[in-house]
Amino acid sequence: MGTRIFRDTSVGVNSLTPSSNPSAFLNRGRADFPLVLVMIAFVVFGLAMVFSASWDYSLIWYDNPMYQFYRQITWMAIGITTAVTISFMDYHNWRKLALAAMVIVIAALVLVLVVDETVNGAVRTIMQGSLQPSEAAKVITVVYLAVWMHSKREQLHDITWGVIPLGFIIGIICGLILLQPDLSAAITIVMLGGLLFFLGGGDMKQIVTLLFLMVVVGLLVLRVFPTGQSRIENYILGIKDLTKASDHVIFSFEAIVKGGWFGTGLGMASTKLVGLPFAPTDSIFAVIAEELGLVGAAGTVILYGLLIWRGLRIAFRAPDMLGSLIAAGLTLWIGTEALINILVMVGLLPFAGNALPFISYGGSNIVSSFLAIGILASVSRQAHQETETEEWRNLGASIDLRGRNRRRSVSRISRS
Repeated sequence: MGTRIFRDTSVGVNSLTPSSNPSAFLNRGRADFPLVLVMIAFVVFGLAMVFSASWDYSLIWYDNPMYQFYRQITWMAIGITTAVTISFMDYHNWRKLALAAMVIVIAALVLVLVVDETVNGAVRTIMQGSLQPSEAAKVITVVYLAVWMHSKREQLHDITWGVIPLGFIIGIICGLILLQPDLSAAITIVMLGGLLFFLGGGDMKQIVTLLFLMVVVGLLVLRVFPTGQSRIENYILGIKDLTKASDHVIFSFEAIVKGGWFGTGLGMASTKLVGLPFAPTDSIFAVIAEELGLVGAAGTVILYGLLIWRGLRIAFRAPDMLGSLIAAGLTLWIGTEALINILVMVGLLPFAGNALPFISYGGSNIVSSFLAIGILASVSRQAHQETETEEWRNLGASIDLRGRNRRRSVSRISRS
């Protein structure tokens, strides 16, 4: 486990919280400019790809070729408004809001089961497929766990305050999501919980125990749910013989081959017309690979790499452990979603159903992703603030990755 870094000052604890004067907070700093540029690129690129991938699908299912594109613009506008609004909110306020947000998410997940609205063989949405609470659950779970770990930071080594409460919190959320069933969302939340516990400074023995339990429970879940079994079986068959893989993988590889290096051109993909499942949503990366080629696909991966770089940079420069955990958790969530989607499309993972953040069609994922960016921007606005309380941070190891103010980078106890 990484060495903890303490900072002890003579300033009172009350000075930790930002000023209650709103104008004082607004003047603290600007959102990370490279992050803003990356998000502008995602908005433009995402709308262009949804326009291309959804044209024929919308014409067939909604008798309007612009139906999904117009809805995506609407969700983008809501997401951007949410991100901008949240970016001006002090992220320390989540210490008061996290519990209420978690209760709302749990209530929404229960409502999904009560309404019993079946779409594509699963019960995951409400309001005629418009809202998918499991997407919001991922963001709120990250924030809630960050707040919880920050408040229990001195007790995480005690198993009664470490793995057991963490397992209870994650178990409630994952249990409700598995009843839908949504295996990919449940697995994502478990992974994020483990990562946050590690970043928060959890005891290594507890982390190993948690990993072991995750594997055991995961295997049991796959045996209980037929959806998981069929996906694993199709994945193994596809590894042995590509011709026996799922339609998702076969058509995805066909799209990649047709795209070559530079693609067939925007709007010119053919696999989305002849069998590629869910082209505007889960399979949109295959459409990118066909229309923009390997160059366009690589550019998409680079764009996510830039987002992860800026997010982790913000986490390392955060003024306190709470900001670090929130920023790192949300960044890793977005990166994990993108990585799983891309690996599924190239046959390296079983089909999971994860959306490609900021690009795939879908309101819940778009708004949830922009909510995460808004919170990330809120942390970045205070990146240059110094922590004014005795607190530890453990985001990377035995050295202080921030290394600011020309201090020695090796972790050590500093005096006031």
